[in-house]
Amino acid sequence: MSKVLISEVGPRDGLQNCKQIMPLEDKKRWIQAAVDAGVEEIEVGSFVSPKLLPQMADTGDVVRFAKTIPGLEVAVLVPNLKGAQMALDAGADKLTIPLSVSETHSIRNIRRTHDQVIDEAKAIADLIATLPEGKRPHFEGSLSTAFGCTIEGPIPEAQILKLSERLMAAGCDEVGLSDTTGYGDPKSIRQLIRAVRATVGNENLTGVHLHNTRGLGLANALAAYEEGITTFDASLAGLGGCPTSPGASGNIVTEDIVFMFESMGIDTNIDLEKLLAIRAILSEALPGEELYGFTANAGLPLGFKGQPVPKPDELVN
Repeated sequence: MSKVLISEVGPRDGLQNCKQIMPLEDKKRWIQAAVDAGVEEIEVGSFVSPKLLPQMADTGDVVRFAKTIPGLEVAVLVPNLKGAQMALDAGADKLTIPLSVSETHSIRNIRRTHDQVIDEAKAIADLIATLPEGKRPHFEGSLSTAFGCTIEGPIPEAQILKLSERLMAAGCDEVGLSDTTGYGDPKSIRQLIRAVRATVGNENLTGVHLHNTRGLGLANALAAYEEGITTFDASLAGLGGCPTSPGASGNIVTEDIVFMFESMGIDTNIDLEKLLAIRAILSEALPGEELYGFTANAGLPLGFKGQPVPKPDELVN
């Protein structure tokens, strides 16, 4: 059976777009429940200024808690060297630096030009290299707004490919493609994956971060899977978006992408019933926050992964 990794990004990308601040203890409950459901990687927060994103002010504490859970890959977003140092101090397993291929978005999002982000990436890679082998976190460069930007519009492919090369040369272990604004469609997903892989190598592009802004999230994920992508970011209940990209609504719903892959016989290692139950934590901790998801609304179909099928005499006409 084929297997994919569903990386839960709700505690970071989901919560950063919520007006309410989830209490630390509820974040811990969410993370533990996700692991209990079989989630193997969670992006638990970002090391950014709490003045900009107060929802992320406790990321250090969240990382330290998550590191006590055996087998969990603890991921964080870091916009600069200072954030990376804090992530290393907390013990994160995976660091992602966002490089918006739209330079206007990059400046609005993390206040850095392309050259400045590359310089930060080099500095972070050098810092990681000072650690003993076996203690070094995985370092990813995320090509954000890769399929289009709400500020600049379409981004020339040549610019995206050049930036992917520069991230790898700066010392990233791999690059990821991020449809920050939900502009992607299955055709463009396929084309850009092929182009970036031809530039940096198949082994250096394994993951995508897709949004469901125009309802194409799952179609895009399937197209990426058919191109050989094995890691998919998703957010419980579809929380999220991008504060600096107007109109960019939430991420792919974790429950829905897990249902899609499991229905196809592709292993995610995730128990859907346990995953769906976690929504109650969000409802309690974020009252009034809209939760999304077709699978949650419809329920699991009869016969799915052990779901009981009624006997003929139990059926209602």
